[in-house]
Amino acid sequence: MVIHPQLDRLFVEAHRRAASDLHVLAGVPPAFRVTGEIILADADALTPEECHAMAVSMLNELQRRKQEQEWELCISVRHPVAGRIRVTFYQRNGVTELSCRFCGDRVLTREELMLPSRLDDLARRPNGLVLVTGPTGSGKTTTLNYLIDLINRERRCKILTIEDPVEFVHENQRAIVVQQEVLTDVRSFNRALIHALRQDPDVICVGEMRDYETIGTALTAAETGHLVLATLHAPSVSHAIERIIGVFEGSAQKQVILQLANSLQGIIAQELLPSLDRTRRILAYEFLPANGAIRAIIRDNQLHQLANVMQTSAREGMVIMDNCLHDLYSRCLISYDTAVSRARNQERFRPKE
Repeated sequence: MVIHPQLDRLFVEAHRRAASDLHVLAGVPPAFRVTGEIILADADALTPEECHAMAVSMLNELQRRKQEQEWELCISVRHPVAGRIRVTFYQRNGVTELSCRFCGDRVLTREELMLPSRLDDLARRPNGLVLVTGPTGSGKTTTLNYLIDLINRERRCKILTIEDPVEFVHENQRAIVVQQEVLTDVRSFNRALIHALRQDPDVICVGEMRDYETIGTALTAAETGHLVLATLHAPSVSHAIERIIGVFEGSAQKQVILQLANSLQGIIAQELLPSLDRTRRILAYEFLPANGAIRAIIRDNQLHQLANVMQTSAREGMVIMDNCLHDLYSRCLISYDTAVSRARNQERFRPKE
């Protein structure tokens, strides 16, 4: 693969700016996302021909045919300066455009990521399901890689990851790490997950739980002695549980509720917010380590009680989003407007008359 010279320069510039993303669109200059905000390059607008040339330079023949047939594709590439990059191809007005996510060249520490210390306890569990949830761009994959790295450094075990695509390559430390990429090594998340159970893994990492087949297989794996780490697109802890249950119907739903109650070890729902000085992004999160009360709530399908239990169980490490936002605001890490805009109960942040 020989990257187009113009795209190569953009990757280097993105690295210089410490950008998290690069957007290549026809009709506008290249756009960088820096500390959560889009910044246009001081350059001419890109032409459709330039976008097309930059796109095809990264694809092999098989990938090119797939992109032409399906109009969308996601791959990972390695750049000598910018490191590993996740590149998403899509069509707009018949033109191929790019969205590039820079994955970094090292796993950040828990302190750098601002993750709760009790999250480490979940990674040390021998089995069960650990979920990382949040909207797109909230750092789910970064948190997932932190957990994999922690296990890799501490346990003599086999870790099997199924990713779309592989964003960070883990070198074997105490563990053996096998990373499989969808459409490169495996056909789909579900088929790979079924086959993964026959490969003697101790830890299975699922890049994204997208459908009921993948969710069902992941829950079965978590119940049968494996530690399963997975991401899910859900804005909160309660929405994550509701989404898992909601994709099943009838008797299958009852079975999934029991499996989830028995296997869930914990959920972190996260979001990245602009810092007060707008120079970086700050992690806000909800954190739910599962205990007997939480399992009973899930088993009885009384999810409306989750917030109250989390509010009164801070000593057990549970954190609701509003408490996290209040703490970040009190420490002058985020602005008042940011805290209010993301709060579940905005009245808590309004000044008392």
